[in-house]
Amino acid sequence: MVYSPISSLAARPVIPVVLRYGVAVASVAAALGTTLILRHYSLPHPFISLSLTAIAITFWYAGTKPGVLALLLSCLAMTRLAARHLLLPGVSWESYLIFYAVFGLLVSWLSAYRRRAERLLTEARDNLELRVAERTSELTQTNKELQNTQAELRSEKDRLKLLLDVTNQVVSSLQLEDLLRAISASIRHAMQCDYASLSLPDTENKQLRLYALDFPEGKGFLQEELVYSIEGSPSGRAFRTMKPLALKSPFAGWLDYPIVQKTVREGLKSLCFLPLVSRNRAIGTLNLARLRDEAFTEEDLNFLSQVANQVAIAVENASAYRQIADLKDQLAQEKLYLEDEIRTDANFEEIVGTSPALRRVLKHVETVAPTESTVLIYGETGTGKELIARAIHDLSPRRSKTFVKLNCAAIPTGLLESELFGHEKGAFTGAVAQRIGRMELANQGTLFLDEVGEIPLELQPKLLRVLQEREFERLGSARTLRTDVRLIAATNRDLDAMVEQGRFRSDLFFRLNVFPIQVPALRERPDDIPLLVRHFADEFSRRMNKTIETIPSETMKALCQYRWPGNVRELQNVIERAVILSPGPVLKVPIAELQPRTTPVAASERASSGSAKRKPVRSILTEVDRDQIIQALKDADGRVGGPTGAASRLGLKRTTFITRMKKLGIDANGVSEHDELGTDTSDSSDTPIQ
Repeated sequence: MVYSPISSLAARPVIPVVLRYGVAVASVAAALGTTLILRHYSLPHPFISLSLTAIAITFWYAGTKPGVLALLLSCLAMTRLAARHLLLPGVSWESYLIFYAVFGLLVSWLSAYRRRAERLLTEARDNLELRVAERTSELTQTNKELQNTQAELRSEKDRLKLLLDVTNQVVSSLQLEDLLRAISASIRHAMQCDYASLSLPDTENKQLRLYALDFPEGKGFLQEELVYSIEGSPSGRAFRTMKPLALKSPFAGWLDYPIVQKTVREGLKSLCFLPLVSRNRAIGTLNLARLRDEAFTEEDLNFLSQVANQVAIAVENASAYRQIADLKDQLAQEKLYLEDEIRTDANFEEIVGTSPALRRVLKHVETVAPTESTVLIYGETGTGKELIARAIHDLSPRRSKTFVKLNCAAIPTGLLESELFGHEKGAFTGAVAQRIGRMELANQGTLFLDEVGEIPLELQPKLLRVLQEREFERLGSARTLRTDVRLIAATNRDLDAMVEQGRFRSDLFFRLNVFPIQVPALRERPDDIPLLVRHFADEFSRRMNKTIETIPSETMKALCQYRWPGNVRELQNVIERAVILSPGPVLKVPIAELQPRTTPVAASERASSGSAKRKPVRSILTEVDRDQIIQALKDADGRVGGPTGAASRLGLKRTTFITRMKKLGIDANGVSEHDELGTDTSDSSDTPIQ
């Protein structure tokens, strides 16, 4: 209620009827009594003035009828009571009655006018109060609407700012963790959220992993790299249906799922799961939650869906960037690896030889190469185990992918795990950058682990896990990586004995020993030595810009009789040195350096050799050459060219061999019925494996 000065002046009390007439009687009685008292004490006693005052008061406050009563009582008092002597001489009381009547009418008119004014003022006051009340109500409503509008504008401003922040982060953040940390503060402010996380599926779309999480009030039940099943989880439903899902405590129907139980233990009471949709497919979920019991509204879900669309773009960009970065690192590692291969490899990719022992090995290679089975290659040092592994890779469906090798004995024990599985930046002292391991580098290709028996015992379970589960983690990272790699291992040690001694895990041994291949030592295939000598001589002479046409038969015989403890690698090094020392077309092999290691020869052979030294050198060479050429033609069934021909058996070029035959008068037809002097054919089984 609003009061004004006008209303306070115009207001008068409502007097009951009896009280109003009583006012008339009391006021006239008071005037008469006052007159009588003044008269008793001989004081001036103006009854007329007092009665007029009583009449005026009655008319004013009691109304017209009580005023008329007061007027009549005053006249009666003057005419019938002791106040007649107060009348003026010559003036009748009727005159006084008329005077009183006129006075009363005047006062009555003034009283009526006053009441009318009071009524008008009251109506005006009531109208004014009503209008003021209506206006006040309108202003209050307008103020509320203005406040609501301002709140909506602030909320809209915050949401638009959030969208702008997310959009800015989309174009500037290429790491998922950085993206979520950058936008989580804005999300918490704009949407009053306490928890935010990103969940991305694995390659098989069977599990979701928390890749990034921002929860300052968390107790640790929810953490990054947490993996949970897509089926049955709230975020999994949002992922499958590509529709947002909001839940509120007590989460009826969801409490049986572990991920919901973890959220309950964290104290979260309102959950929201938003699918990240890109090109009509879900690529993850944005998960938000509140600690207070305030559900996400439909309006919140509509707006957060817009945020999720922007986040989906960022996630796709970050995923693409990660793939590009990984591929870039992998290509860089492959480049360095291949450059190292070019520098260190002697380019002896061909497997040279026709001996039965080598043929058996090559048959095993042809059998196992098309499969995905793990191969374990046994053999002494220098027998060419890596060439066998390369042959398996080249004959397999993975031939177009990378062949990665790692010598486990050449890497320090503390760095072998990093070489195999890679490491993250800062994983250990000196890890200044991320490094891709050989397992990751050989993805979809072949990994050759040489000297696998040298792998430390504590590292063997990790290798076994890769073979069984095809997954691993880099050093310093909790993120599980998957790899599709075929493993070929090699060793020159007795792994069975190592298993019995507890130096090698039996389960890893059984997993490696799926298809064993035993590479024979060079002394077990002496028939291949001439072919290898000729092959190495041609290769090194070409690299050194020399011409080696002849290999003396004595030299070849000595090379065939040598036990070769270092096998093919030792032979390769001997021939390389011989090419360096040879000034002309004849290969000069330092035989004397090989004599202490050769197999002891019979005394008759030593005597024969001693007597031969006393013969002229030219006669000796002629005799030896003729006998060896004839024997080589017999062994080759008259064939001159090809890997199994007589020329290859003696380590000679085909043209040089034919020239020598003509010079010594040897006819190939006389040696064999099969004349293949002018041909250069060979069996397909004799072709070296690339």
